[in-house]
Amino acid sequence: MEKILVFGAGPLGSLMAARLVEAGKDVTLLARGKRLEDYKKYGIVLEDEVSGVQTVTPIKLTDSFGAEDEYDLVMVVMRKNQVGQILPMLAANKKVPVFLFMMNNAVGPGDFISLLGQERVMTGFPAPGGERVGHIIRHVPVDENTIWSLPIGEVNGIVKDRTRQVAELLSSMRGYKVQIRQDMDNWHKYHVAVLMPAFAPALLAAKVKMKRMGRTRDLVVLGLRGIKEAFRALEKCGIPVTPRILKSVYWVPEPVMVMVLSKMLISEKYKSSIEGHMTGGYDEIKHLTYEIMPLIRKSGVPTPSIDSLLPYYEDKGPEIPEGSKSIPMKWGGVMFPLLTIAVLIGLLIIL
Repeated sequence: MEKILVFGAGPLGSLMAARLVEAGKDVTLLARGKRLEDYKKYGIVLEDEVSGVQTVTPIKLTDSFGAEDEYDLVMVVMRKNQVGQILPMLAANKKVPVFLFMMNNAVGPGDFISLLGQERVMTGFPAPGGERVGHIIRHVPVDENTIWSLPIGEVNGIVKDRTRQVAELLSSMRGYKVQIRQDMDNWHKYHVAVLMPAFAPALLAAKVKMKRMGRTRDLVVLGLRGIKEAFRALEKCGIPVTPRILKSVYWVPEPVMVMVLSKMLISEKYKSSIEGHMTGGYDEIKHLTYEIMPLIRKSGVPTPSIDSLLPYYEDKGPEIPEGSKSIPMKWGGVMFPLLTIAVLIGLLIIL
């Protein structure tokens, strides 16, 4: 795959475009408005949020995608609530053989397939996240010492030569490895289930401050219980937990999970990814929540924790004082040796 278009000039699209250029690939980034002006003037300026090191990557730019444009791969890296606006534009082009949609998705690739055809659609998920500060993209560390996994797959689960070609291309980016999955739809649903129905509104209740949420045990408890409720609902609908490490929310006693998540939040690790996305991508987060809720409701599984947190999306939830710990914790679950460490690693990867 020699000629690539990255459609989406947000933090993730910009980061991946820069890393592909760094790897010697022929990449064009589609940008418009102020972002196009900034990239013309400054290039893609990336800043590691931990080390503060900045890199500048000149990039080929375009502000349009037409029916006659030819690329070997178009990577669509944008918010799920915005992609519907560009699907007719993508469908008008019959020359591009592969569109890789790298984004959150709770309802599956049906809309992509109906307009583009199954043979031209792949799905995946970008990582790790970041935020835009002026013309600078601040991101969590992505380098030789901090490797991030990118899951990708075909919509029918079959691994093809082109699947491996796309995986090889993405693996050329510094700080990344690729995981070819045969269950991307399930993976996407559980990623949304982890973050959107409960964790995100719990963070909203904490004024989008990770430290405040970490110090407020009641919000951490509600967030974790809401994740379990969402998982039980998906399982009731016949969707197995994916990846399997997420089953640790059932196995590990609640106080241990609360301790692990609280420490992660207080440390503010991945702050630009979590707080930055909550503020800059709030519209997508809310969209994804209401995208997955019909599936959760369909299951009939009781969701008292989710129900108590959803009002925070509408700024209608009651004030929860910082440090509140009035909800008794439950000691259900089975502790396995070293499982706490595995849970911590899993949470850091997922969140």
